[in-house]
Amino acid sequence: MKVDILALGAHPDDVEMSCSGTLLAAVAAGKKVGIVDFTRGELGTRGTPETRAAESAVASKILQLSVRENLGLPDGFFKNDREHQLPLIAAIRRYQPEIVLCNAISDRHPDHGRGAQLATDACFLSGLRMIETLDEDGQPQAAWRPKHVYHYIQDRQIAADFVIDITPHWAGKWASINAYGTQFFNTNADPTAPVTYLSGQTFSHFMEARAREFGHLIGVEFGEGYTVERPIGVKELGDLI
Repeated sequence: MKVDILALGAHPDDVEMSCSGTLLAAVAAGKKVGIVDFTRGELGTRGTPETRAAESAVASKILQLSVRENLGLPDGFFKNDREHQLPLIAAIRRYQPEIVLCNAISDRHPDHGRGAQLATDACFLSGLRMIETLDEDGQPQAAWRPKHVYHYIQDRQIAADFVIDITPHWAGKWASINAYGTQFFNTNADPTAPVTYLSGQTFSHFMEARAREFGHLIGVEFGEGYTVERPIGVKELGDLI
């Protein structure tokens, strides 16, 4: 299945926190979008890989995804090497996205920065026809290189190169985040579960504040910020808001 936009995340919930408003806006515009998660988040302090998978399924419905898959790479220990690049290259070739959204170039969690570089390199290598990968039927895949790779911004403050207005889709973004009830602030959560950096109400307030800050930069209520690997071209100044 070809998609227009493919969002990549080191962990289930990375995409929801950082670029789900952008995905919802794309769906509203008639685009096909998908997510590929690198790991099952099995090193998370709260919940289990099974509960995270169930939460991911709920979030996927909220985001109206055309496809979502999990590569099952080792949480905390995947590397940007051939062994881990090949399954991602196969996924990129399978979905043939024009645009890829991926992890922050540097962040609090080391998986995020590694995930960013893994995504960048896999997107380039996916365009080399001499790298062989197979589809689900064991047939050779055609080379495919996305036209654009953008990095969403996560925990650490990074100056955005551009910001997407997600104001009409804030409620949907927040619902997709809250689908991960074991990970984020939830009044119905197990009171005996360990308290983590993500699980407190303070972090929920931070996520909203970050979206409001990005929105403020472009004169709207809510936004999502991105960094680029190369300059963005526009055909006329009227393309900018």
